Amino acid sequence: MTPTFAELTTMRVGGPTADFARATSTDQVLDVVRRADSAGRPVLVMSGGSNLVVSDQGWDGITVQVASNGIDISGTTVRADAGADWDVLVAETLAQGLAGLEPLSGIPGSVGGTPVQNVGAFGTVTSDVLRSVTVYDRRSGAVSEWPPERCGFGSHRQSAFKHTDRYVVLSVAYELRRSTRSVPLTFAELVRRLGIEPGATADTSDVRRVVLQLRRERGSIYDPDDNDTWGVGSFFINPVLAAVPEQARESPTYPDVNGTKLPAGWLIQHAGFAPGYGRDWGRGSVALSSKHALAVTNKGDATTAEVMAFAAHIRDGVQARFGIRLGPECDLIRCSLDDAPSGRQPSAVPVP
Repeated sequence: MTPTFAELTTMRVGGPTADFARATSTDQVLDVVRRADSAGRPVLVMSGGSNLVVSDQGWDGITVQVASNGIDISGTTVRADAGADWDVLVAETLAQGLAGLEPLSGIPGSVGGTPVQNVGAFGTVTSDVLRSVTVYDRRSGAVSEWPPERCGFGSHRQSAFKHTDRYVVLSVAYELRRSTRSVPLTFAELVRRLGIEPGATADTSDVRRVVLQLRRERGSIYDPDDNDTWGVGSFFINPVLAAVPEQARESPTYPDVNGTKLPAGWLIQHAGFAPGYGRDWGRGSVALSSKHALAVTNKGDATTAEVMAFAAHIRDGVQARFGIRLGPECDLIRCSLDDAPSGRQPSAVPVP
C-alpha cells in the first residue's frame, strides 16, 4: 500500500498518494522524475515532510521521497545530497572542525530544503555560507550548478526555488571556516545563555548546545512522541511591509531589502492568541504550540481541513487587530487558507 501524507509529514495530516517512490540516490531521483514527466504524471517531490501540508484528499500523482544522503567534506567545502538529514550534516561539520552552521542546529528537514527556504535562525541564514546548488530543471531537462547569486535570495525566506515545481534540488555545497569559534553573535537570548556580550564569538560546540536547548524549550525540534511538536515549525512567514500600519507601531521591526520585517509570532500573540490557544476552538484537534505562538500543531487526530480553518482563524484575527495579512511559510498542496471552512468560534473573543 502507498503511504498517506499523515505518515510522511511532521504535521501528520493528509490523505494518500496515488503512487510513491523512495529515491535513495541522485540518479534515482532523476530517473523517477524524468519518467513521470515523460508520462505526463503529476509529480510531488519531498523529503522529510517538515514543511509540507497536503489535503485530506491526498495527491493524485506520484510522490517522490528524496532519500539520497551522501555527505562529502573536502577542506572547507561541504557537499551533501538533498535527502541528507540537516542536523546530521551540522553535527558532522562541527566534528570535522568546521564553523558556520552551528546556529542552524536542530532545524528539522533535509539539506535540499535549506536553499528553498533560505533557512535561517539566530542571525545566520543558508545564503551566508552557500557555495552552490545542483539543480534539475524539469522544463529544460538540464542539470546545472547554480551559484548563490542565481538563487534569488534577498528578502526574508525567499528563493528562486520557492512556490514552483520546475526545479528539483539534487545537492547543495557550503563553504565553511576551519575554526572552533562562531561568527559574532547578536541574538539576545543566545548571547545571554552563552554568557557573552553581543557581537562576541563563542565555541561552536557551546553554540550548538545552547541553540538545541532553546529549540527544545520552544518545541521547535520534532518529536514523534510529543504532539506539541507535530507541525511545520513556523507556520506563518514574518511579513515584510513597505510601511508599518499605525496599529502595529509597537511591534519589533527588522530591516529587509524589500521594506520592514515584523515578527509574525509577536503579531499573533499580541492579537490575543497565546501559546496553547485552540483548546476551545472547534474540536480542539488543532492548536498553537504551548511553547511558541508561531507554531500551529496537530493535537493528535486533526484533519488538513481543520488545520487550514484554524490557521485562517489566526490569520484573520491578526488582520483584524493590526491590518496585516499573514501568509503561510510552509508548502500547501491542494489546500488553502482561503478555501478553509469556518470553524466554531472560540468561547471568548481574543483581547487585543
